Amino acid sequence: RQQDRTGSLVARHPRQAETVLLQALRGAGPAGLAAMPRAVERDGLWWLRPWLEQPREAIEAYVRTHRLRFVDDASNADRRLARGRLREAVWDALTQAFGDTEVALVAVARRAQQAKALLCEVASSDLATMTDDQGRLDVARWRVLSAARRANALRAWLHAALGRGPPESLVERLLVEILRVRQARWPADGARELMLYRARLAVTPPAPRRTGAAPGELLLDLSRPGHHALPGFRGTLEVARAADGVPAALLRSCRVVARQGGERWQALPRSVPRSLKKQYQAAAIPAAQRDGPLVYAADRLLFVPGLGLDARVRATGRRGTLALRWHADGTRPGG
Repeated sequence: RQQDRTGSLVARHPRQAETVLLQALRGAGPAGLAAMPRAVERDGLWWLRPWLEQPREAIEAYVRTHRLRFVDDASNADRRLARGRLREAVWDALTQAFGDTEVALVAVARRAQQAKALLCEVASSDLATMTDDQGRLDVARWRVLSAARRANALRAWLHAALGRGPPESLVERLLVEILRVRQARWPADGARELMLYRARLAVTPPAPRRTGAAPGELLLDLSRPGHHALPGFRGTLEVARAADGVPAALLRSCRVVARQGGERWQALPRSVPRSLKKQYQAAAIPAAQRDGPLVYAADRLLFVPGLGLDARVRATGRRGTLALRWHADGTRPGG
């Protein structure tokens, strides 16, 4: 990268065969057995492996003929690593006992790559009809798939939702438990959870674990756009300009309080106020996401996290109005 290179050639035979064997010993599926791709881009640099299926002798002859400079990876002989132990204690004995070991294992990788591509296509087709605009998995539609397609679609959905391949232990647990429960949470990683609610599976921040008394009442001027961090509520209150919002004058002296019970909120101008519990249920807001602060102007309820502005205070069509949004810690303000 220091010389503005855009690509690097890597000679990996017999590492492709070794990778297949190591992945098999780890219990990998088609994605793992597919081993190393011929080309991959990382941080703007392409790593190219044009000789994956060539024997070592052919690679070394090519390097000598063209007088190529190369770097030999010292970790290949490190016995602390699985590959180093494989090369020192196993590989020579294996290839002597089975002369076509390298060729056979490379063929396994080639077929696994085809299987991986096919599984990706099937998962993409299945998930196209069972993920909503928020990226949540429609469990009702997912359940009607065959067991094999359920597992394949779940792995693909988890990979997309988490940004990495999920642990197989998590996949196996979800395949069993999702079919048995209607509502549940599972740890995904240190920063996120998987939540099943109303037949939707989603990735969410961990449920807040508030200890002690609820946060006390806060008095805030919310009449200008900006972000207000509220550590006691574990989140941030955002004020933004909006065409269907609240007049700024109404937000100059707001009370920000925890939910006490008995509050009523109105969704539409011609509807009637209903309890927050019923409104949350109607909007499919999980119980773990009902802990945000309520915003009042004097004794008028203005805003409820997850539900939005009360219809009785919204000024439809007026210019210069403001909207409120709540972002729990672990979510991105403004998103």
